[in-house]
Amino acid sequence: MKKALIVWGGWDGHEPEQVATIFKNALLEHQFEVEVADTLDAYADAEKLLGLDLIVPVWTMGEISQELVNNVSAAVQAGTGLAGCHGGMCDSFRNNVDWQFMTGGQWVAHPGNDGVEYKVEIKSSSSPLVEGVSDFMVSTEQYYLHVDPAVEVLATTRFPVIDGPHRLNKAVDMPVVWTKRWGLGRVYYNSLGHHADIVDLPPVKELMTRGMLWAAEGKRLALNDGAALSGKAYTGMGDNQYNNA
Repeated sequence: MKKALIVWGGWDGHEPEQVATIFKNALLEHQFEVEVADTLDAYADAEKLLGLDLIVPVWTMGEISQELVNNVSAAVQAGTGLAGCHGGMCDSFRNNVDWQFMTGGQWVAHPGNDGVEYKVEIKSSSSPLVEGVSDFMVSTEQYYLHVDPAVEVLATTRFPVIDGPHRLNKAVDMPVVWTKRWGLGRVYYNSLGHHADIVDLPPVKELMTRGMLWAAEGKRLALNDGAALSGKAYTGMGDNQYNNA
């Protein structure tokens, strides 16, 4: 049975407890053993994190110690999956660039705030993770992110929709859903999810469920391949070097 840890908290406006419950129920339906925590101390046991198949952060605008980020990073590098949405993963810790490097992006704006109507366009040929999912409209925050160019983009949205200082730039297709690798681990992100009702929309919930399952499967594949990083893991701390872990 696969093991998942969901950690929720931070800004209450994103309804983290309700979103965590949606994710928990989705994973339980797929026979996961799920632990849900409402404290960042859940990241303190490095050995425990290494034994997980999946970590799901649901934490917005918080502060975190470098040690806890290093623990999560080391687990993901060893094969533990990381999957999350909206500000719960890519606006978690604005002051920690190592978290942002691992997750693949950081929120910077949502022109028009909540209630903007826009299309999510699926890159249907890019991955089985979006197979059978059609483009869909949503009315919610439209995330503008600074994005790692290494990610594989699975869905986008067109900017600008709302007037603002960004409008005179050329139109851009901003990633909405992406995947990336962090060491041996699989990382999945979906920018939708301002409130729990958005996460619970059928296409959003389907995409998130597929993403969590995909990320969790990375541990098994890493173990089956007998892959290793020669005992080294990236720990950040401003030096961008791989240090003994």
